[in-house]
Amino acid sequence: MHITVGVTGHRDLVTEELPALRELVRGFFADLDAEFPGLDLQLVSPLAEGADQLVAEVAVDMGIPLIVPMPMQQSEYEKDFGSRAGLENFRRLLNGAQIIPLPLVKGSTHEDLLSRAEARDWQYAQLGVFVSNHCQVLLALWNGKPDTQIGGTAGVVNYHLTAVMPGFSVAEESPNLLADNENDLAYHIVVSRDRPDGDPARELKTFDAHWMSAHFERWPPGEMPPEYHDMLLRLQEFQADYRKYEEEVTREAQGLLGEALPLERPGGSGLVHELFKKADWLAIHFQKRVNQSMLITHSLAVVMGLVFILYAEYGDPQWLLYLFLALFATGVVFHYIGHRREWHRKYLDYRALAEGLRVQLYWNLAGVVETQSAVFAYDNFLQKQDVDLGWIRHVMRSASLWRDRTTRPDDGWVRWVCDQWVGDPEAGTGQLAYYRRKSVLKAENYRRTTRLGSLSLWTGILIAVVLAVFAGRIDMDSRHVLLIFMGVLPLIAGVRDAYSHKKAERELIKQYRFMSRVLANARRLLLGSRDVAFRRRVLKAVGNAALEEHAEWILMHRERPLEHGGL
Repeated sequence: MHITVGVTGHRDLVTEELPALRELVRGFFADLDAEFPGLDLQLVSPLAEGADQLVAEVAVDMGIPLIVPMPMQQSEYEKDFGSRAGLENFRRLLNGAQIIPLPLVKGSTHEDLLSRAEARDWQYAQLGVFVSNHCQVLLALWNGKPDTQIGGTAGVVNYHLTAVMPGFSVAEESPNLLADNENDLAYHIVVSRDRPDGDPARELKTFDAHWMSAHFERWPPGEMPPEYHDMLLRLQEFQADYRKYEEEVTREAQGLLGEALPLERPGGSGLVHELFKKADWLAIHFQKRVNQSMLITHSLAVVMGLVFILYAEYGDPQWLLYLFLALFATGVVFHYIGHRREWHRKYLDYRALAEGLRVQLYWNLAGVVETQSAVFAYDNFLQKQDVDLGWIRHVMRSASLWRDRTTRPDDGWVRWVCDQWVGDPEAGTGQLAYYRRKSVLKAENYRRTTRLGSLSLWTGILIAVVLAVFAGRIDMDSRHVLLIFMGVLPLIAGVRDAYSHKKAERELIKQYRFMSRVLANARRLLLGSRDVAFRRRVLKAVGNAALEEHAEWILMHRERPLEHGGL
């Protein structure tokens, strides 16, 4: 995993300021690397003259990989360089970089780039949107002044903070326009411009540096704001968990492309698939830990209850009291280990990540995401939940960086995705069969819970009747046994009900049945049409429904943490 740094800045930097700016940029990279040693850095820079090239030179000198999004054909892009030295430096840096070609803005043509200045401005605005959408931190070498130039430095910073690019329409819809955005962190280094009125904004001084986001104007440069720091720590923990279990993941992880068609795979899909395999294996691993912990603690609760009832009935032997305390201590130890190692949180986070990557992979393969789009298509996933979950979108953001934006995938992938994702319930394939199977299983488990509760109730009533009717004819030992059963049966039923609540069985029955109906409707629509465009629309709806279901799932389970004292 990487921390992706995007860069935006002025082309006309003051020559005398360049050495000091290089040191500030070097210090910024060094601080990030020291703060998150488990994550590699990578830089996204268009390599325009000035700030872009300055930051890229420092990055290359520090061994940081360089990624260059190309806003238009290279020969056309080079026409906008103002000096021979800047052009030669661009070509030199480009030789050691990975290039990502960006499409033309929708509605533009190559002829427009030659004849209409605004068409070029739109390409640069799209470039700024791409850089902002696919980085965790935007490094801005900016004088702090607003600018009317479409796609200029001020516009890119404004878009990063507010999701609004002045003079450029980014998207027709924004599902969660008012929700918090985890991708608005920028590091501002104040610079001057080599032009009249190029001094920094009134309240700023050259070489000042600070963090900024939509939530605050300035934050001291010495430390990253806590909520953003925590998100990157989650990213680092994910990478550390993968490294810890790398051999097992490599050997045991199950992918989604085992029966893939012999067609060319869309760019970036391989990375998404590898990330899915990692997240899916880790989710299963921590799910097992959580289930084991729940089973042990609930079983201990039953045994503790039985010991307490025996001690209460007989008052002896004393070792029952010690056994009760030992069982309680064992439960505390298990809870402490699970809490300390964050089994529950990691299980939920990694499962949500895996399911988000599942949608991302299938959408990439089927060409559901608009090919000619520079924006990140999954910004609304988990956006209504805690900011801690923003790291999940950061992983998906890193994978989206490499999506092919110039060529639509082969239409054959659409049919394959329909078969593999939605699937056939009769053949037991796809998510439709999964949700039907899980809804039946959850319903059966919940029925067992209710039956156990009813059995305990009526058995207790029956024992009470027996004790009342035969009060004078039952010896003391038999009476003790019956009273113990009266206490133990409701205890078992109560613990089983608590276990069912922890696993959210009743709520999941409704959720899984709802998803079964959604996928059954999708299957009906897909079987009724061979039109590829219509099928892509259906798959997009399936993906949106799946993302919403995963968001509800994680919220539901986050309300049911592993609490030892809750039994």
